Amino acid sequence: MTENVAILSLHTSPLSQPGIGDSGGMNVYVREMAAALAHSASECRVYVRRGQKGLPDEVAIEPGVTVVHVDAGPADLDKEDLIDVVDEFADGIMADIRRHGAPDIIHANYWLSGVAGHRVKHVIGAPLAVTFHTLARVKAATGDPESEHRAQAETDVIGCADAVIASCEPEAQQLREFYDAPSERIELAPPGVEHALFSPGDRDGARSALGLNSGPVLLFVGRIQPLKRPLVAVETLARLEREDARLLVVGGPSGAEGEVELQRLKDRVQSLGLSEQVSLVPPRPHHWLSTYYRAADVVLVPSRSESFGLVALEAAASGTPVVAAPVGGLRSIVDHGRTGFLVDDPTPEAFAAQVAALIDNPLLSAEMAMDAAERARTFSWAAMAHSLQTTYRRVQSRVLVDCT
Repeated sequence: MTENVAILSLHTSPLSQPGIGDSGGMNVYVREMAAALAHSASECRVYVRRGQKGLPDEVAIEPGVTVVHVDAGPADLDKEDLIDVVDEFADGIMADIRRHGAPDIIHANYWLSGVAGHRVKHVIGAPLAVTFHTLARVKAATGDPESEHRAQAETDVIGCADAVIASCEPEAQQLREFYDAPSERIELAPPGVEHALFSPGDRDGARSALGLNSGPVLLFVGRIQPLKRPLVAVETLARLEREDARLLVVGGPSGAEGEVELQRLKDRVQSLGLSEQVSLVPPRPHHWLSTYYRAADVVLVPSRSESFGLVALEAAASGTPVVAAPVGGLRSIVDHGRTGFLVDDPTPEAFAAQVAALIDNPLLSAEMAMDAAERARTFSWAAMAHSLQTTYRRVQSRVLVDCT
């Protein structure tokens, strides 16, 4: 059975490079999800807002996956203003559906796409699945407040979604706890990792390619914004008090506070006297990150919240232990004491203590590296596609949720 899937991703495109602007793990998720579904005989049309002038109306990424650029507001519209063009985005989707036929299911990603998908569902009568990636009330609870308008919009979408896709059980629990999401409509579909790209390799070769010496290497990969806490990575390096240690921070500023956070990061590096030990690396193409993961002794993920944590999974698949905050999906990826460490008290001092435990004990580090790679092998995009297709078929066999 071939399913026609309308994948909605209003604010970020699978064609964009992660680490630039609002592009991040969700770009990778949408791209790999669509590809895996196509490899399993689904036909996917991925609807994104046209965020640059001159982009073609359609881009065929590979057989079974087409990205459709939808006009919705000015190309350079700020993310904070995208809510104003959701109806226009939905209109563009429905115009394309009239030309190409109705999908069997709508799969919206992020709350903005969920609002658009909610409207499209009521017009065409197709079931709606939604993956939120982040949740307003969860972010607010961990120190990153979002508007009540967003939280209410998420509540409304959950109330009409035929399936709410959670990446892990902690996210499913958050959906129940913060939004009263019905358990019978929450479906688990853990993301995967591209093992042909992210796998253990020659650390010395990776370091040589990046121009690094033999001292300990710490790595932070992610958008530069307060939620990701890149400052904790810098402070962790300082607490190690090792002149031979290096920290690589790979990523660019993101969101309304991104530029301020980047300057704060630069200022702190300077004030701590770490300019020769910290490298601020601009965003790199996704496939380049495998070299950075292999070169590192440890990957730091100190985020205040993470629905899943693809960086932690990619690092593990590359055979690099992770030291992370015990939030969201990171609790599912990092097996504390076996594949890395979860830091209950996510201070620089506590992070530094766990990093030191790894770099001062090569045997422990090697054991964790092997265990991390082994555990990561249980995650694949093909398995995720199978879970999603099972969910799609299940909701197609049921009466649609009616919120009217």
